[in-house]
Amino acid sequence: MNEGLIKQLGLNLGANGLPYEFPWHPILVHFTLGLFIIAILFDWAGTLFYLTKPILKFLGLRARRANFYDLGWYNLVAATFITFFTVTAGFFEIMLAQPSLTQKSSWGLGAGSTMILHGVGGILLLSAIAILTVWRGYQRYCWRKTQIRQVQWSYLGIGFLMLIILFIHGTLGAQMGDEFAIHNTAASLLQKGQNPNQVLRGL
Repeated sequence: MNEGLIKQLGLNLGANGLPYEFPWHPILVHFTLGLFIIAILFDWAGTLFYLTKPILKFLGLRARRANFYDLGWYNLVAATFITFFTVTAGFFEIMLAQPSLTQKSSWGLGAGSTMILHGVGGILLLSAIAILTVWRGYQRYCWRKTQIRQVQWSYLGIGFLMLIILFIHGTLGAQMGDEFAIHNTAASLLQKGQNPNQVLRGL
């Protein structure tokens, strides 16, 4: 698919089909997921603080509702920042992908369809996270600045829905690496009937 691009850029690709040892996109994805999940969970925790307060008191942990909201806000800002690099790395690595054109995923999709869905989904999710961050900022600094509950219920509901969408989107990404062996050296060797341990030891 991208042999011409590889030649134009003069890239020296390794066994994983990339010009560097480890794919960056899967690494950055975990930062995106972790930061976003923490952001939404802490905003929920701040909103339901009256339920968690007895538990915190029993554990001897001092915390205020505002602390939970602070963690939610700063993690969301960080998620937006890192997700820009996550999507950028993902598109670069998709451009260098050379998967099988005949294989189907467990969802019945080909490699091309999976990559397109994952790529377009990545842009949409980045946009959604950025919009949520702006929305969250207005709630924090303008609309609900003087209120005890810093976030709206609609924001929390959409945040929870985003977690479900991220799970589905992440599954597509996992299929690219596991089932289509895109930039996954071990999976690629297994598909060719080779033993990854023996091949990689010889490198």
